[in-house]
Amino acid sequence: MKTNVGNIDRALRIGGGLALIGLALTGAIGVWGYIGVVPLATGLFRFCPAYTLFGFSSCPIDKR
Repeated sequence: MKTNVGNIDRALRIGGGLALIGLALTGAIGVWGYIGVVPLATGLFRFCPAYTLFGFSSCPIDKR
């Protein structure tokens, strides 16, 4: 797996994922909030399969 998620993208994914999971745990949005596991995981692993599929990268490391 090649890193394709940059720092700002990573922070937004982790924050959004945690917010969705937190809302699901409190019952504010129901079980659909557990979909926040997906952006949380992609942020933690710094890899997004959809980015690979579309040939996109927000990571400035491989831009040489």
